[in-house]
Amino acid sequence: MIKQSLLVALLLLSGCTHTQVENNSRTSLLQSLDQWQNVYNDGEAKLVDGEIELISKHNWFFLSKKQYKNFIFEAEVKMPSGITEYYNSGFIFRAQVRDKGEFKEAYGYQAEVDPSDRKWSGGLYDQGRREWLNPVHDTRSHPDEDFKLNLSPQWTTYKSNAYKAAEWNHYKIECIGSELKIYLNGVLTTHVIDTKDAQGFVGIQHHGSKAFAENGARDNVVRFRNIFITEL
Repeated sequence: MIKQSLLVALLLLSGCTHTQVENNSRTSLLQSLDQWQNVYNDGEAKLVDGEIELISKHNWFFLSKKQYKNFIFEAEVKMPSGITEYYNSGFIFRAQVRDKGEFKEAYGYQAEVDPSDRKWSGGLYDQGRREWLNPVHDTRSHPDEDFKLNLSPQWTTYKSNAYKAAEWNHYKIECIGSELKIYLNGVLTTHVIDTKDAQGFVGIQHHGSKAFAENGARDNVVRFRNIFITEL
């Protein structure tokens, strides 16, 4: 118990050296699509009136060209409304890319955008690896030795109701050392200590549209605006 407490204290100290944000550059990731890359053979991204609009046939992440280590990432997302098919989105961060033969794919930490009745928006999913880290899923949570501590273990009604359907939702993701925080509309939904990845790409997600794949329907468009990153 003493060893575990010391380990947690050291991790928090290493992760909580908060450089003053005002002394660092806050960079917009909406200046041009040249700041982004598509490593998949799928998905469409358009810059329209200061917003990025995404649509895809399959689960897809549109990534930054630059990798980031310690940072504060902020963005707003608006999900489609009035559609009947399944829809979902998220923000991947400290993401890695692996070769799948005919294409590449992104994997890593993901701040969830979940408009379903489950209401897990603001949760932490490890795309392509350990799946749900916060909250805990009955069968799809596989934390390993890199998942050191969950400082936000209870998924409360307050967190569940942070997401606002059919509205713009503001996400803030803080990565400082091994300390990861996700805020949704000002609510701290996830706070964990995890040492899996120290740096990587950031990105935005479209979970895929069956209607778009089958007949080209474009109702299931996910929109993003006010995307900024501050390196610490």
